[in-house]
Amino acid sequence: MATFTERMAPVLVLWLAVCLSGTWAVDRGNFKTCDQSAFCKRQRALKPGQSPYRALLETMELTNTRLTLQLINDNNKVRLLLELYRLQGNMTRVKINELKPLKPRYEVPDVLIQEPPTEPLSLLSQDENGVVLSLGAESQRVIVSARPFRLDIMEGREVLMSVNSRGLLAFEHLRMRKDTQADPEAEKKEEADPAPQAEEAANEEEEKVEDGMWEETFKSHSDSKPNGPSAISLDFSLPGVEHVYGIPEHADTLKLKTTDGGDPYRLYNLDVFQYELYNPMALYGAVPVMLAHNAQRTTGIFWLNAAETWVDISSNTAGKTVFGKMLDYVQGSSETPQTDVRWISESGIIDVFVMLGPTPQDVFSQYASLTGTQAFPPLAGLAYHQCRWNYNDQEDVQAVDAGFDQHDIPYDFIWLDIEHTDGKRYFTWDPHKFATPKDMLQGIMDKRRKMVAIVDPHIKVDSNYKIHNEIRSRGFYIKNKDGGDYEGWCWPGNAGYPDFTNPEMRAWWASMFAYDQYEGSMENLYTWNDMNEPSVFNGPEVTMHKDAVHGAWEHRDVHNLYGFYVQMATAEGLIQRSGGVERPFVLTRAFFAGSQRYGAVWTGDNAAEWDHLKISIPMCLSLGLVGISLCGADVGGFFKSPSSELLVRWYQTGAYQPFFRAHAHLDTPRREPWLFGPENTALIREAVRQRYALLPYWYQLFYHAHRTGHPVMRPLWVEYPQDPATFAMDDQFLIGRDLLAHPVTEEGSRGITAYLPGKGEVWFDVHTFQKHNGAQNLYVPVTMSSIPVFQRGGSIIPRKVRVRRSSACMEHDPYTLYVALNPQRTAEGELYIDDGHTFNFDKKEFIHRRLSFAKNTLSSINLAPDTQFSTPSWIERILILGASKPSKVTLKTADGQESQLEFEFDASMSVLTLRKPGMNAGADWTVVLQ
Repeated sequence: MATFTERMAPVLVLWLAVCLSGTWAVDRGNFKTCDQSAFCKRQRALKPGQSPYRALLETMELTNTRLTLQLINDNNKVRLLLELYRLQGNMTRVKINELKPLKPRYEVPDVLIQEPPTEPLSLLSQDENGVVLSLGAESQRVIVSARPFRLDIMEGREVLMSVNSRGLLAFEHLRMRKDTQADPEAEKKEEADPAPQAEEAANEEEEKVEDGMWEETFKSHSDSKPNGPSAISLDFSLPGVEHVYGIPEHADTLKLKTTDGGDPYRLYNLDVFQYELYNPMALYGAVPVMLAHNAQRTTGIFWLNAAETWVDISSNTAGKTVFGKMLDYVQGSSETPQTDVRWISESGIIDVFVMLGPTPQDVFSQYASLTGTQAFPPLAGLAYHQCRWNYNDQEDVQAVDAGFDQHDIPYDFIWLDIEHTDGKRYFTWDPHKFATPKDMLQGIMDKRRKMVAIVDPHIKVDSNYKIHNEIRSRGFYIKNKDGGDYEGWCWPGNAGYPDFTNPEMRAWWASMFAYDQYEGSMENLYTWNDMNEPSVFNGPEVTMHKDAVHGAWEHRDVHNLYGFYVQMATAEGLIQRSGGVERPFVLTRAFFAGSQRYGAVWTGDNAAEWDHLKISIPMCLSLGLVGISLCGADVGGFFKSPSSELLVRWYQTGAYQPFFRAHAHLDTPRREPWLFGPENTALIREAVRQRYALLPYWYQLFYHAHRTGHPVMRPLWVEYPQDPATFAMDDQFLIGRDLLAHPVTEEGSRGITAYLPGKGEVWFDVHTFQKHNGAQNLYVPVTMSSIPVFQRGGSIIPRKVRVRRSSACMEHDPYTLYVALNPQRTAEGELYIDDGHTFNFDKKEFIHRRLSFAKNTLSSINLAPDTQFSTPSWIERILILGASKPSKVTLKTADGQESQLEFEFDASMSVLTLRKPGMNAGADWTVVLQ
């Protein structure tokens, strides 16, 4: 959904018309730069190398689980408390808070799945300059230097990461407001008292009142800042690192850029109308996690803070040309590459997790152990979704549904945007256009399809609306700074905003999804949470005032958590309505660390432009690196109208991205897949059918993501971590380990150059079965039907090639196994099968088999012998790519029976096809080539 449209309350029409006229680009004036954000400007003005912080080693306490140590700011004598933890799984946690804050400072709840388990720290040495602590494994240790305070994490002689090495630690202590400069008596008292209360700290330098410390104005909006300045900052140095990734959401390249000379990357969930590409502006979601990678090691930094955050990145190799770097090498230049990162947040405490890898997979597992893994979606959620703002009425829905059948294009979900409601009152239906929603849902269910309806978190202020009355009477709305219910403008006009940080509010919201509460809902209706940044059309930066109040906390403290909590409560509602049996499907626009536990994310209001198609790849890759695997972009672009070429290319790209949904703006012409002529219909049909054939592979990958936290859609460097050619690559990607996709994203393209990684690897074109060696750039000529995808030699991928109208219709269909050989290794794959929609897989109701091909024998082995599940599906065909011709092929089943299999061999392509082997997909069997 866009933030602006003419279809709004009349009072906003003129303003909206201005926004809609002329340019299709973001109005940057609506959103702050660092210079316009007072705390960012203050913190960025600090110069490196002048840290006032010193560690008071005499205050050190070391227990079995943590080290505590006081730090003192020598300029104002305010003391901080440092807590250092060694965590299980090769992680270190650093917390810094005021020793005696004037009032509690916000610490983010609910994001961590548990209090992270610790391991013992032991003291190795200590003198007046600092202490050395053992981190256990592989001679890892942390050095705490006293003056200035600094942490260095070492392995052997190698520095893995340094903290406050540039001296940019800053901690604005809470204080009483003083309208005059401090008096001399206060200064004398301060000198006499070595440990004053934070609020008493006051020398002239420290108490200098700058603009924006106690009140801040942006455009016509005022932020009262009742707690005054409270910003925090810390810098990290990464020796040997030139490539850092993550901190979504930004419309930018996969490899993060340095921010010298421009704005830092901003993390502040905002409803950005017509977002621009390739810049560090904030977007809808914020995951404060950064990964650093070089050929030796991958590490990560998780900055657990939900306030507005800015991230500066600088590098000593930034701007150097390849020739300049070569010259350094030839001349024996001793400068080690280094990336420096600085985090700045408006409030809260410093709570940072350093994930030490050393492999990419280790970092994924470490982060998953903190914030959880991707929710395992129902199988249908991985199929194709058809959406627009808006399908007009029940007849329109029925016609679109029939159109897919008429044109033989499968789909699983049809979506309804805000116009389906009764006057933008969520949990309701328009009484004229959607008068009998259960009839509509039943018609879809009869075809084994589903629907998603939007439920946004802004609630129309209307005394005749049950949801509003309940929230108001229970006191569940966010309050304004004066104690009344906070109200702002959104789609319904005047709206209240439920306080989703309140667990009672979340429980009540979840109960509203019960079938007897959400009238017209059925078990095949799922939910979409949009506008949950939260979007407030007449608020500062199109969001909520920071001095709005959530219980004991200001909105400034919790802002980036709001969407996370909305999706959490919605997902819980969908689970509860089925008595805990059915997996939910919930799409959210706003997100935070941990949002992966609750469903899917999309990249928001993109545009029908080629560059927006291209950026969908790095945007989803970045989300996958920080745990959110179920990501997609609006196929075709939300704003504007795509050419038929762009639309086809977008379907071809989306078919190989995790969340596959077409969506379009209210004001765009209709673009169902059959409206662009028979040739384009056929091209789109083929792309969608390729997705459906691969659903067994996608589903198995999401099962693994749920179990391990490893991303589904991966940058190449994740699997080829020692190959620098992959480190900045973001126009192609891996799906799991075994498929490589390089979609065509250039207009008028006649060819692409795919990089096939891995010395000793072989890669097979999945369409032609042509074999190519790894470690090469391969030029691939393309036509409009081309989707360049390659299967890794040494892998086995299951497909279901009998594509039907929906994934549920294919449930019991047979499998085809694609075995791609690499003579240097065993070929391996998996087959995962469960009921596709319940939580019964947690009760050991599934089939999980390892498929392997070695020494001319293909076998299926049970990976989970203690599970109970059966399937009528069978193996109907096996293709072996890179094979030799056998004289005979024998099938051996678990009961000892043997039979000869028919086969065909294509000598020109070295493809062996075994027809109708017929064994059950859940059984033990071997096929021997002789």
